[in-house]
Amino acid sequence: MTISEMIRFVTRHATGSNKLKLFFTLLALLTYKYRTHAIGTRRRPDLKEPKGTVPFFGHMFLMASMPSTDLYDYFERTYRELGPVWSISLPGIGRMIQGDTPELLEHVLKTNFWAYHKGPHFTGSMGDAFGKGILSADGDSWKFQRKQATHLFNVNAFREYTSEVFNKEAQKVLEYLGKAADTGVAVDFHAVMHAFTLDVFGSVSFGESFGCLDNIGGKVPFADAVGDLLGICSMRLVDPLWKIREAVTSTGKKAQEFKFIMRERIRRIVVRRRSEGIEGDKKDVLQLLLETTDDEGNPLTDDYLVDIILTFTIAGRDTMAQSIAWMMYAMLRDETDPSLMEKLVQEVDEVLGNELPTYETHKKQKYAEACFFETLRMYPPLPRNFKTCVQDDILPDGTKIYAGEMFTWSSYVMGRSEKLWGPDVKAFNPNRWLGREKASSLSKFSSFHLGPRTCVGQGFAVLEALTIVGLVLQNFELKLVEPGKVPEYAPGTTLAMRYGLPVRVTRRSRGEGASVASSVEA
Repeated sequence: MTISEMIRFVTRHATGSNKLKLFFTLLALLTYKYRTHAIGTRRRPDLKEPKGTVPFFGHMFLMASMPSTDLYDYFERTYRELGPVWSISLPGIGRMIQGDTPELLEHVLKTNFWAYHKGPHFTGSMGDAFGKGILSADGDSWKFQRKQATHLFNVNAFREYTSEVFNKEAQKVLEYLGKAADTGVAVDFHAVMHAFTLDVFGSVSFGESFGCLDNIGGKVPFADAVGDLLGICSMRLVDPLWKIREAVTSTGKKAQEFKFIMRERIRRIVVRRRSEGIEGDKKDVLQLLLETTDDEGNPLTDDYLVDIILTFTIAGRDTMAQSIAWMMYAMLRDETDPSLMEKLVQEVDEVLGNELPTYETHKKQKYAEACFFETLRMYPPLPRNFKTCVQDDILPDGTKIYAGEMFTWSSYVMGRSEKLWGPDVKAFNPNRWLGREKASSLSKFSSFHLGPRTCVGQGFAVLEALTIVGLVLQNFELKLVEPGKVPEYAPGTTLAMRYGLPVRVTRRSRGEGASVASSVEA
């Protein structure tokens, strides 16, 4: 008999004082049944669990009481205490089975890929931001979008176009940093990178910058709406009562306002471009999508185009901005040998000289790429991720996972595992990515995911990072305002810096050669 059937039996057949007795009997039985896990989940005595479970609520109070800034370090501590496989249960969300080994990731993300989906918890929580875009899609919709994205990122014309966009938007960054260098004012490099990446994705997506770099620190409605809505959606992932909370507070209304601002901005562009007709000289994402038809030969609807464009734009904005900021922090912090930055600057001077970066020159920036990958190991843009099991499965270590349960993993934890990376795991060591190590690290390094969902924009992301880092270091020297302080993590699904990354900027002496910034300004 299910819980609902038991309740109906009590209300229908019990009378008078018996009703109260039966109610407390039922409550006692339910308390006993769910004494070790959340209501609505399966009891799993075969799995290790952290202390702090409460009958009915499982680990809800433990997770709710934890400061969001401590979340990923908590997972790292639990990894050391319980090992790579453990579990928590949350009412309204379900059971999450944490698995932080390369073998488990290979199984879930590659070998048995089709047994794991994004699932209703992710799509329900993040749907206002991503709609039916590729990040929340499964099945045929995902296959269709994946095919289009793969084609797009492999077109030479698109690669050349994106390289031009990177350089164009980067010039605004150089101008901003130049003014800061001349005035001696500290700047928030984290915020500058958010402005840079969003403007880049606007231009790459539909040929129009959002104007963030023209108004750093000021109000940009679209950018503000993106940040605020992602914050709300991220909280939903860990709050089983989010629908109730948003219904009785102003949060739900605000979420819809932010969603409208974002979608309306993109919708107007889609409608205008469709009315203008297909122009062959345009190379942006929207151009490709306007030329695309679905499996029945029909043009993609405006709403679907908005979903795809928004997902592409939002996904790249935070992850790339934060990764570049973390790279600069990791290179400049007190714990890092200053010779690493000297080596990086030397490579920039040798490869780029006074020229703008290109798609070809980034292939020669081996050390810069190694620094970027080492940053992603230590500060992954998506510190924790999950997939929902859709058919009963057995993981390689023998752990059973049932349909409806979630498999979760932490790139943050795995990237800081001494077992996986060696005794120098806490050190920023780009050399580990030179030579054979990069090729052998894929299964223990999941910042670009694994298997069929491996990020098709990986090359795009690396080129964007190397372009902006190269141009900045061509022209400026950066110093952390607080080199001994570790930036505090912000709440959310990505590894943002809660209070930014304050840096001081000075112009580099380039001898007789003119800098890229000065030559562009001239």
